[in-house]
Amino acid sequence: MAQETLVLRVDPARAAALRARLSASTFDFRPVPHALFSVKGAGVVATLYASGKLVVQGENPERFVEQWVEGGVRQPAKQAPRESPASKSTPSGVALVGSDECGKGDYFGPLVVCAVRLEPAQTEELRRSEVRDSKTLSDEACRRLGAALRSRYEHAIEALEPPDYNSIYKRPGQLNQMLADLHARAIRRLAHPGDHALVDKFADERLIASRLADLDLHLEQRVRAESEPAVAAASVIAREHFLEAMKRLSDEAGVTLAKGAGDPTDRAAREYVRLHGFGGLSKVAKLHFKNTQKLQQRGF
Repeated sequence: MAQETLVLRVDPARAAALRARLSASTFDFRPVPHALFSVKGAGVVATLYASGKLVVQGENPERFVEQWVEGGVRQPAKQAPRESPASKSTPSGVALVGSDECGKGDYFGPLVVCAVRLEPAQTEELRRSEVRDSKTLSDEACRRLGAALRSRYEHAIEALEPPDYNSIYKRPGQLNQMLADLHARAIRRLAHPGDHALVDKFADERLIASRLADLDLHLEQRVRAESEPAVAAASVIAREHFLEAMKRLSDEAGVTLAKGAGDPTDRAAREYVRLHGFGGLSKVAKLHFKNTQKLQQRGF
């Protein structure tokens, strides 16, 4: 049976009673950072955080809740969309972890995700700076700003180089699963209990939410989230990392590998294959792109 995750809100006043009931049964208690307690048994793992968030994971979390949890309030699986996502703002006075990606639409180079964690004062500091969505900045500006941001703010970068990307990508739709893994890993490296995490939305919210359900974290996924400084900074650092990776791959190949997936990319791909053969393409390119089919049709 597939594993499921159920998240509830438990009144702190009921925490002691819940622990007592579980202690009287056959559950094994285990230490979990930032948790009041965590138990394993009856096919589930249940963790109660100091915030009152109870995460139950296993084959039948519903049965565990029905049997053991009194007064729990189920948390919604996904937040209702708003008509104007760009106008939303994150809570004040709370640390924010922002996450964004780069390289998703580029034939050459890695798939990169960066997360940046800002304390409230740092968020206000960046609001007064020139940091914004990397798509509105030149490559030169991204390199300059990315280096400055990395030196000042807590961040985490997760990337899939083309060989790893190609070994994981098996079918259409897999890209979103890969992105969700990278976002979740980057956020995990930074998030503290009670933090607010904001991801530039790219797919079904459950993809990332399920991967972070065990954390004491408020997760929000929003289109055009780069309006928030943490996500904008993550966008810039991710693109800086991508640009540096492209330069390294180009230098190693002796070919200037173009960004995107248009005609310049096709020309660079043909030149690369002439020098290194079709078999070497997986070292620098995401092979499921249509650019690969064009090469094959030309007889490379």
